[in-house]
Amino acid sequence: MKRWEEELKDRSLTEIIIGSIGLIIGLLIAFLLSQPLYAIPIPYIGSALTVILYGMLGYLGLNIALKNREDVTSKIKEVLSGNRVQPKEKQKGAKIQGVAKILDTSVIIDGRIKEITKSGFLEGPLILPVFVLEELQHIADSSDTLKRNRGRRGLDIIKDMQDDADTEIIVYEAKYDSIKEVDSKLLALTKDLKGKIVTNDYNLNKVATVQNIQVLNINELANSVKPVYLPGEEMKVDIVKQGKEHNQGLGYLDDGTMIVVEQGKSYVGKTINVIVTSVLQTSAGKMIFARLT
Repeated sequence: MKRWEEELKDRSLTEIIIGSIGLIIGLLIAFLLSQPLYAIPIPYIGSALTVILYGMLGYLGLNIALKNREDVTSKIKEVLSGNRVQPKEKQKGAKIQGVAKILDTSVIIDGRIKEITKSGFLEGPLILPVFVLEELQHIADSSDTLKRNRGRRGLDIIKDMQDDADTEIIVYEAKYDSIKEVDSKLLALTKDLKGKIVTNDYNLNKVATVQNIQVLNINELANSVKPVYLPGEEMKVDIVKQGKEHNQGLGYLDDGTMIVVEQGKSYVGKTINVIVTSVLQTSAGKMIFARLT
């Protein structure tokens, strides 16, 4: 019993409901198929075969439902909403006004795309591929708590953006079933729509660049709008910890930019005035080097 309890704790509510539906269907099929077995004249044989049949079909129903939970969930939603998915060919032929911006999973979970869209920096329609939506749903149904929270956050972001009258977001139904990887599907869709990928994924960014696909990277945008500090400028900084090198102290600006202060180790926990000596731009962000005034 304890093992079953632990197994149920690791399952999401969606998985439990879908598994129960599969189990019930399996048992109903077993009931119908077991009726002729009761007519077997040999004692106990009919009952034994019936028990085996119930066990096999119940187990198969449970496992098949769980393995295909995404398809089952989508079908249930279609039935409840009364909406039918448009055929793939019609979706591919749909006309999209302006340059399409194709959203990937990382940028949706990140969440900053909602505020950027509200500010008006992104023009034209935002395309949400159905395979990205399915990946978000899969993450939201994960047994891992962190992944599940990230997936649900992404779905909430999409819902908020759809509710915003000023944001044009289109769920694009083409699935590209012949391609396995989601990133490869994104690249193929972007090429077909002659659009741009909106992402935070470093590797996807590099692959898209190699294939001459335009990329809008939210991290690069965030870095580009950070305040510019020139050597010789003076600023106040809170020293929060010591640095790697001898006598260095580390502080951070409000936007997360790291400041390395020479001879700042003894000022940990204090606010001091420093003078910028140099600025280093790295792939991870910007670093500012400073000295005491």
